[in-house]
Amino acid sequence: MIGWIEILEILAVAMAAMGCVLAFGVLVAFARRLFPQKKTTIVKVKQQKEKPKMSKEASEGITFNDIFMFMIAVPLVLLWVGFAGFVIHTGLNNSSVLENIEAYTTLIAILGGPALLIIKDALDVWKQEQAEKTAFYKTKAQAVIDYNDATQKQSQMIESKAQEQEHKMENKK
Repeated sequence: MIGWIEILEILAVAMAAMGCVLAFGVLVAFARRLFPQKKTTIVKVKQQKEKPKMSKEASEGITFNDIFMFMIAVPLVLLWVGFAGFVIHTGLNNSSVLENIEAYTTLIAILGGPALLIIKDALDVWKQEQAEKTAFYKTKAQAVIDYNDATQKQSQMIESKAQEQEHKMENKK
């Protein structure tokens, strides 16, 4: 049976490997950004509508915050949750873990402080996105209501003008 220390070592090696793969991906993205490849194919130029230009923030690729989140925040939260689950699982099966529970809870608390702040910030961003979606849908719904109202008024005006014209034609006869 694998001991808890071996499981933690395996987890640490796996997290280090994920970090290396992620760092390699970031380096490749930066290299592509610094050294763009030139296209050698001939492209026919067509007159098209000019597309709206995106802001600099929206067109950026990888930012420092992206690197921070994937290199530090995500592994920290995963490590915290994984270690807490591991302590609970082994505590139920092994009485020696319960004898040293203070050391384990201290480690969980040390990892949990920053992890909880990261989770709180992620939830705040999610709440902001939901508020923006709600505001967008309210604006869209109001626009549909205004459009329907204007369409109905226009239809009524067309009908009344048609009736007036009809009455004028009958009076001329």
